[in-house]
Amino acid sequence: MRQRLLWLLLLGLVVAILVLAAQHGAGTVGPLSTDEFGSLAYKLAILIFLGAALFTIFRGRFTEAIMGALLWAVIGLLLVIGYSYRYEVHQVADRVLAELMPGHVISHGRTAEVARTGAGDFAVSAQINGARVHMVVDTGASSVVLTPDDAKAAGLPLALLNYTVSIETANGRARAAPVTLDRVAMGELEERSVEALVVQPGQLRTSLLGMSFLNRLQSWQVSGDRLMLKGYP
Repeated sequence: MRQRLLWLLLLGLVVAILVLAAQHGAGTVGPLSTDEFGSLAYKLAILIFLGAALFTIFRGRFTEAIMGALLWAVIGLLLVIGYSYRYEVHQVADRVLAELMPGHVISHGRTAEVARTGAGDFAVSAQINGARVHMVVDTGASSVVLTPDDAKAAGLPLALLNYTVSIETANGRARAAPVTLDRVAMGELEERSVEALVVQPGQLRTSLLGMSFLNRLQSWQVSGDRLMLKGYP
């Protein structure tokens, strides 16, 4: 019975091709144009081929064939849904990473967002002259402040620095050297020629992202457990 049905479908396909050839000059086949009719015939041919292949592979195992087809249909549907909502999925992934990885910056163009850590501060993973530096946002610091190790990683010449500036740190009063950073970036939010200070060894445990960077921005604000930063267009 199934083989007879397959032969009938093949015969119908042959008839469709003959009709298409005969009506090619007329431009239409019934209510369809020749192009539309040809496209329909092509899709039917693909359907018949797939049906024949499934029949050959799963002969006597029709239930398995149906389950396999349904599985691939579900996979295809999930792929389509994932592609349709790819931007929303990306935003959700960013927020999950921000919660699991302190310092992860959610960046969208000239805006950035950072989640508060369990310690209550805003730790960020920034780029200083191309080097990745872990910092803490400190609105009480008038400038970006780097530890010697981070300054070295950023390519600053430590041997040539002059520690002429007196600053207050958590460990008390310290001396720092004024420098200018070529580039400070958080995600896609980037500023050039940023004034900063480098403290002497042992004076600071973590580099600080202070006001010499924050004042360059159009706005920044704390909203709940989020620090929102926005740069000028």
